[in-house]
Amino acid sequence: MLWIINGKKLKNIMLIVIAAFFAALILFVQRQEADVFTPIQSSGALSKVTTNQKQLALTFDINWGDQQIPLILKTLNEEHVKATFFVSGEWAERHPNIVRSMQKSGHEIESHGMRHEDYTQLTAQRVRSDILFGREAIYKTTGERPDMIRPPFGKVTKAILDTAKGLNQQVILWSVNPQDETNPGYKVIVQRVLQHTGKGDIIKLHASDSAKGTDRALPLIIRELENRGFHFVTLKSLISDTQSKSKLMD
Repeated sequence: MLWIINGKKLKNIMLIVIAAFFAALILFVQRQEADVFTPIQSSGALSKVTTNQKQLALTFDINWGDQQIPLILKTLNEEHVKATFFVSGEWAERHPNIVRSMQKSGHEIESHGMRHEDYTQLTAQRVRSDILFGREAIYKTTGERPDMIRPPFGKVTKAILDTAKGLNQQVILWSVNPQDETNPGYKVIVQRVLQHTGKGDIIKLHASDSAKGTDRALPLIIRELENRGFHFVTLKSLISDTQSKSKLMD
């Protein structure tokens, strides 16, 4: 009888220990990176930076394929331009060597979520999980956790913004979008970018294989904007400009 009682007590103790372990693990994930990059203090999605400098941020979303990205990286290298890539966690896991090559070349690697799902169709808990899993997938590949996230399809709500803020993630949108993923032709992509770009703009392009004309448009965009006196910087460099003020979409 004494053995049975001790066995029950032992079982209860083990359950308590296991529960405590998982509770500690969850707390660790929630609190990790408490000192992450926080470019702004207010909640909101950053779409543009107001600055007196003729600076721009060139950003790319990527979630699928590996045929277009080498062409884009080659152009960026030849033009001596550093860009910011928003990659999904799944893509990072499928193409770790490409991600590390991007990082080694001096490009910023930020998050596009884990599974590239429409956050407005998910519960707050699923949004939170997708952000966390995407961040950790990128960390496993690069050794650095992203500080910024561009929600899939750029769809946000106040609840999504609050969730991202609670995880110390700055939501990034854009101010120039030529819709290159719709494949309007490289000349149209160039025209749309040049027509709408000014100081402090965040240009959104795609590096997925579904965007067929981006690689041809890219060198023309870079050269013409540089001819106009603009200078391309990474997104964090643009944000940290001491003369800038962040433009938020609440």
